Formats: sequence, C-alpha cells, structure tokens
Amino acid sequence: MTWKFVELSYQGVIATVTLNRPDKHNSINAQMLGELIACAEYLKNDPDIRSVIVTGNGPSFSSGMDLKDIMTGGWWKKLRAFLPLWKPTMNRYQKVSLVWRSLSVPVVAAIHGNCFGAGLQIALGADIRIAAPTSQLSIMESNWGLVPDMGGTVLLREVLPKDIAMELTFSGRTISALDAKVLGLVTHVADDPLGAAINLCHEFQQQSPDALAAGKKLLIGAWSVSEASALRLERLWQRRVIGKRNQSIAVSRRLKKSKQSYITRTW
Repeated sequence: MTWKFVELSYQGVIATVTLNRPDKHNSINAQMLGELIACAEYLKNDPDIRSVIVTGNGPSFSSGMDLKDIMTGGWWKKLRAFLPLWKPTMNRYQKVSLVWRSLSVPVVAAIHGNCFGAGLQIALGADIRIAAPTSQLSIMESNWGLVPDMGGTVLLREVLPKDIAMELTFSGRTISALDAKVLGLVTHVADDPLGAAINLCHEFQQQSPDALAAGKKLLIGAWSVSEASALRLERLWQRRVIGKRNQSIAVSRRLKKSKQSYITRTW
C-alpha cells in the first residue's frame, strides 16, 4: 500500500508507519489524517506483523494539526472539516489517535523534535512512547483557542493525574522529554528513539502473539472500569488464551529455557 503523506515499511514482522510531510514538520492535513487511519486499518488486518512503530520523517514527529490547510479553501472544504464535530459517535479526528488501540499488536511511538497538539494525541494512542531527549511536547490546543478533541480526554486520563492534565491543557506549555517522562506522558527517553523502539519490538516478539493481543485488550478494557468489570475481563481473556496452541508453545519454550538456565548455573 502506498500513500502520499504516510510511509509503511517492514523490518521482518515489525511494521513502521512514518508521517511524511517533513517540510511541514509533519503537520497533519486532511489527507494525512485519512491516510493514517487507512494505514492503521490495513495493518489491523495483517496477520503477519507482530508490532507497529509510529514515527515521523524529518525534524519532528508532528507539529500538530495543519490549521491553515483546514481553514483555507472553499466553503465545502470548511464544512467538511467541521461537520465531524456534530457526529454523535467517534469522528475521524478522534479515530486517528484511537485506532492504534484496536490493533492486536503492540504499538510504539518513536518521538523526536516537536510533538504538539494532534501529534501528541496520536502518540498517546500508541501503547508505549519513546522520546529523544531533545523532543518537545505540548497539549497546545489552548494556544489556538481550542480544546484537545482527538481522543485526548480518553488517552490523557490513563497516563496523567487530572490536575496535571488540566495544568498542561490550560497553559499550552511546551515541556521537555525529560519532564514528560517524570509526568508519565512518555514511557522512556532514549538518544535513538527509533532504535530503542525496534529493540523493544524484538523483545515483544519473543512472547506469544496471543498473550500480547489479549494482554493489550485486557489492560485497555480494564484500566478505567470497576473492580468487578476488570476481574471479569481477566477471566474472559484468560479463557481466550489458555490451552491454545500458542500458549503451549510458550510453556514449552519457557521450560526449555529454564532447564538450560539450571544446567548453566549447576555447571
């Protein structure tokens, strides 16, 4: 599959999705937004991948929504841009961030340069975020008189306390990757975030794909529900994997590895 502003490449069973408007710091126009959703939907149906990395080409991960592109043009273009706000269910602006949670494989965002507004909300849609030390992050919608509306409320509440989310939303402040790590906005800080993401995906690759898919569904579903609902989801997803072929393979591998480790320690 090929798109104009999104590149999809593979390194074995790792798929890399690259935002590709480098001259615009990967600001997201209407076409890129649609292409990102299409790419995620395409990967959702790919049985061969084991993980996905989302990153950006050029100096930044993404500087946010390209408001100039959206606000200029004829009346039909402007109407099409604003109509989704009246949709009673998830719209395309929200889906571009949340769609990554529907994939049954780990999704890792490798962040560098600017990661602002819409770009940050897309990164939050990944399961794990790795940022370069020089990265800058911001929930900057208030600077434009707006609110985070691309799934930000769903995603922020899972990684930040409400008062911190409010402070960052109210101020539109830009923070460093190290500060973002302290707050919980990013998972790791690494000099080479893409390389670190690839290494992490190789680590995930050693585990049962069924266990990873079920673990992702379980944690997303259980994170903000009642204790009883979370325990019900544990039972549900354990039933889905226990006794299946991939679980048997995982047990065999673990027993073999434990035996080898025992022999090494003994001798």
